[in-house]
Amino acid sequence: MLSHAGLEDCATAMAVEIAQLLACERVSVGLLRQERVTVVATSLGHELQSGRDAATRIAAAMHEALDQSTSISHPAPQGGPGHITLAQQSLAGGTGAACSIPLKGVRNVVGALTLEREARAFSAAELALAEDLASFAGPVLEMKALAARSIWQRSRDGLAAAWSARRASSRWAAVGALVAVVLAGCFVPVPYRVSAPARLEGSVQRAIVASADGFLQQANVRAGDTVKEGQVLAEMASQDLQLERQRRDSEMRQHENAYKAAQSRSDRTQMVISQSKAGEAQAMLALIDNQIERARIVAPFDGVVIKGDLSQNLGAPVQRGEVLLTLAPNNSYRIIIEVDESDIAGVKPGQRGRIALAAMPDRPLEVTTRRVVPVATSADARNYFEVEASLDSPGAALRPGLRGIAKIDAGERSVAWQLAHRPLDWLRLAWWSL
Repeated sequence: MLSHAGLEDCATAMAVEIAQLLACERVSVGLLRQERVTVVATSLGHELQSGRDAATRIAAAMHEALDQSTSISHPAPQGGPGHITLAQQSLAGGTGAACSIPLKGVRNVVGALTLEREARAFSAAELALAEDLASFAGPVLEMKALAARSIWQRSRDGLAAAWSARRASSRWAAVGALVAVVLAGCFVPVPYRVSAPARLEGSVQRAIVASADGFLQQANVRAGDTVKEGQVLAEMASQDLQLERQRRDSEMRQHENAYKAAQSRSDRTQMVISQSKAGEAQAMLALIDNQIERARIVAPFDGVVIKGDLSQNLGAPVQRGEVLLTLAPNNSYRIIIEVDESDIAGVKPGQRGRIALAAMPDRPLEVTTRRVVPVATSADARNYFEVEASLDSPGAALRPGLRGIAKIDAGERSVAWQLAHRPLDWLRLAWWSL
């Protein structure tokens, strides 16, 4: 029996061994559960359903032995004490024999053992042997049954045993302590915190866009790279602009020469025309120089690239105004807390809180709420408001895009209110919708 881990396997092994030893057609093992016997194993190996006739008759025979607190056999051995054997007779039939023996554990009775066979009654020696086997098997079955209980059943039984072991004065003291705890939970205020998902963003996010239509020639960074102010991030193809610059420069020189020739002839009209065209060419040349300079895309401040990977698009055409990269400062952050609409009434600017990021859950960061966005957002089957908060002391390991859970200090409430306000609000809304 001890070689089997489960209760049913242990009981089945016991039933098979006893059936072979005492030449029985069937040996059944039943356990007492809440004042009722349940057949858990038989020597035949198949499970007996509680509603079937055989299981009912076996359970009745076991109850007959348990009610009389002794072994019951039919036919009874000669000279034995007289007991009620109606259930044994019903189980044995006209020519068979049946006996039931209580199974006693260390603390109390755990069940019963029922033996059945045809044509031959159980002798006094066989009954004595079966009782000895039951006395050894009872504690093992009790141990297996205790090990098979759930955590809830173990806790319940432990509390019941502890309660029964206490004196009346101790019980009243425990009841008084429980009442005091309940009253404290209903009336004593404790800190109340609003918990909500949160994400880390840069305090400023700068979009780097293409200044003109063209083609991407070179990409020096990608998302996640740290950059310095003035660092070249990418370059646009500028060959066409260089050619256009040469053409405009040539035009400007021609107009300047024409101006000098008109000046030598004292031709004031031609001088004005040439001077005007030379100024126009010079303005176009300055514009082209500006476009050539802006073809080199540089970082406007120290930060980190949070979006964009141009290394896979070299040579691709880009349009004016198209977003190429997105930068965020690497030392200035803000927290966006997604507070559920049912909790937003308790959140106001200036409240303190803490956030635990998924990247560093062991180091919560102190935050302060700054602004509550008055527009709701619907996402992931929930309706929430964004609350902007600032970090009291930013850490060096922070990166934009990190997510976590924030808890905002929202005053004090009783424990009972904190546990019950959500279900009560839902019930009020459901009742209002009827």
